[in-house]
Amino acid sequence: MLELNTAAPTTDAGALIKDGSEQSFMQDVIETSQSVPVIVDFWAPWCGPCKTLGPALEAAVTAAQGAVQMVKLNVDENQAIAGQLQIQSIPTVYAFWQGKPVDGFQGAVPGSEIQAFVDRVSTMGNGAPDGGLADALSAAQEMLADGDIEDAAQTFAAILEEEPSTVGAYAGLAQCYLAQGDLEQVEATLNGAPAEISKAPELEALYAQLELAKQAAGAGPLGELQAAVEAEGDNHQARLDLAIALHAAGDAQAAVDHLLELFRRDREWNDAAAKTQLFTIFDALPANDPVVLNGRRKLSSLIFA
Repeated sequence: MLELNTAAPTTDAGALIKDGSEQSFMQDVIETSQSVPVIVDFWAPWCGPCKTLGPALEAAVTAAQGAVQMVKLNVDENQAIAGQLQIQSIPTVYAFWQGKPVDGFQGAVPGSEIQAFVDRVSTMGNGAPDGGLADALSAAQEMLADGDIEDAAQTFAAILEEEPSTVGAYAGLAQCYLAQGDLEQVEATLNGAPAEISKAPELEALYAQLELAKQAAGAGPLGELQAAVEAEGDNHQARLDLAIALHAAGDAQAAVDHLLELFRRDREWNDAAAKTQLFTIFDALPANDPVVLNGRRKLSSLIFA
């Protein structure tokens, strides 16, 4: 069974809330969140809603008396971190637990939602895998990486029986089913996650991977699609289908390149299908993947050109 954190709460607001930077992010967020959840507020001086949201968050964090900490990150001064975490608008708020973003929201929200968010995050330190469960989670992730899918799935399922709100176990179990090509079970697993973790970045990424896997099942022949695009550059449907087929074949970079070209030619075609497909690919990959970083930069250049 898990042992709850019984350490005395910290009440010093200066210790609970601090201004962060790219240099201190590892210590203030990644390392600190190994033992206590950390809320990161991405803001900028010119952002009106940030001026309301920030103080409300600080008040709720202070009231939690050490169950959660907060780091304020000015995106103008820390663009690399904001880019890696796919911050597209501000204010954006992420909660980190054990080194990973596990919850969050964008935009100004009512005070009741801010309090509910902080309350939810505050419980993570007491409800996440600890001791034996943490070891089991690490072991299951190693099994999955080594291709031992069935044993990994059984271990992830056992963890969820013990602690049903473990994001890593839900993500791992869904990855096992994805590796087996059982898309129905992937969807069922993701849809079965408790509401308090259903928007966690790991699960959102798997929803995107699931969508791409469904598309791959109907992807057309690469040769024919490439010939169609070469013969008629403005055949937008063929270019979109080619991008889907390229991604299904494992060439994410080429898929992104064709989607960027489609966006350049006609960004509004088919309800902005190129942009939607790009975001699906970006969401399915790690935030610091070069395909994502370069793709987002090129898309931004096209949007604001």
